[in-house]
Amino acid sequence: MTQVDPAELKQLGREAGLDAVGVAPAAPFLATRVHLGERRDAGLHGGMQFTYRNPDRSTDPDRALAGAQSIVVGALAYPAPTRRAGRGPRGRVAAYACSDHYAVLRQSLSVIAERLREMGWQTLVLVDDNALVDREAAYRAGLGWYGKNSNLLLPGRGSWFVLGSVVTTAPLAPDDAPMADGCGACRRCISGCPTGAIVAPGIVDARRCLAWLLQMSGDFPRQYRVALEDRIYGCDDCQEVCPQNERVGAGDAGTVPKEASVSITEMLTADDATLLAGHERWYIAERSPRYLRRNALVVLGNIGDPHGSAVVQLVERYLDDPDAMLRSHAAWAARRLGRDDLLVGRDTDPAIVAELAEPAPATR
Repeated sequence: MTQVDPAELKQLGREAGLDAVGVAPAAPFLATRVHLGERRDAGLHGGMQFTYRNPDRSTDPDRALAGAQSIVVGALAYPAPTRRAGRGPRGRVAAYACSDHYAVLRQSLSVIAERLREMGWQTLVLVDDNALVDREAAYRAGLGWYGKNSNLLLPGRGSWFVLGSVVTTAPLAPDDAPMADGCGACRRCISGCPTGAIVAPGIVDARRCLAWLLQMSGDFPRQYRVALEDRIYGCDDCQEVCPQNERVGAGDAGTVPKEASVSITEMLTADDATLLAGHERWYIAERSPRYLRRNALVVLGNIGDPHGSAVVQLVERYLDDPDAMLRSHAAWAARRLGRDDLLVGRDTDPAIVAELAEPAPATR
C-alpha cells in the first residue's frame, strides 16, 4: 500500500470545496462515551437517539470500519441566516436546513476517500450519521474548540459549518489538537437561548431545546410554545448571538439561503404527500406529516393575524380535524390569538376540553 501524505488529502479536500480539513487518530472517544452516558442517564437527551442510541458504537471509529487508523475530518461552511419576508404567516427555518449542505459535504469528502482507496486503503464516509460523534472527531482533528453552546467553533470563522469524516485504515499523521478554548468569559449563547436549554457550558438539555422539540413526537410541550415564536424547523439563536459568528456576517460563508422561511398556510393546507415531499430533508418524527402540522399550528398561534380570515379559517379547519392532537393544538392557537370565541360550542370534544382546562397562554 502507498504511503499517504496528509497535506495532499487536505489540498484535495479544499479543492473539492471543503473550508477546513484536519486529521485525527481513530482511537476511541472514551471521554465522549462517558459524557453521552451521563447525559442520557440524566435525561438530558430528551429521547433523542442519534449518537445517544449506542454510545459504544458512535465513539469508536473501529466499530464503523474495522482496522480504522485515522479520521480525515472536513468542515463545509453554509450561509448565515437572513430574515425573509413573504405573504401570510411564515415559519423560520434554521440556516443549515435551507439547502442540502450534507450532500455537498459528502461529495467533497468522497474525493478524499477515493484517493485513499486508489492507494490501497479502506475508507468509509460518514456524514450526519449516528455511527460517529462528528464534533468530537473535528475537535480531535484540531479544526476548532467546543463553544459553550456545544457547537464546534472554527477560529475566525465561527460555527456556520456542517461536519463530516472519512474513516480510513491508512495510518496518517494527526494534526495538533485539541485547540485552545476561544470563548473566554463570554456567555452570550447561554443567556441568549430562548428556553434556557444550555444548562451549563457545553451542556444542552434537549428537553428544552426548540430545535429538538420541533422533531419530537407527541404534543409540543406547552411551556415552550410561546417561546417557539415563528420557528418551524431548527433554531439558530445560540449561533446568532455568538461573537465568533458575528465577525463572519450573513452571507460571508456562501450564497444566501433561498428558503429561510416557509409558508405556514401552505403547510396547513397541503396534502400528506406534498407536505412530506416538500420537506424531505427535514427530520420528521415517525415521518408523519401530523407533526409538521402540529408545529405549524403553534407558529400560527404565535404570529397569525387574529382577525385575518385565512388564519381564522385554518384554525377552524383544524378544530374539526380527525386527529385529536391537531384539534388540541388548534384550540391552543385560538386561545393564543385571543379568539376563544372560536371554541364556543366545542365543549363535547375531549381534546378541546383538555386544552381549556390548562392555563391560557398569553394573548398577543
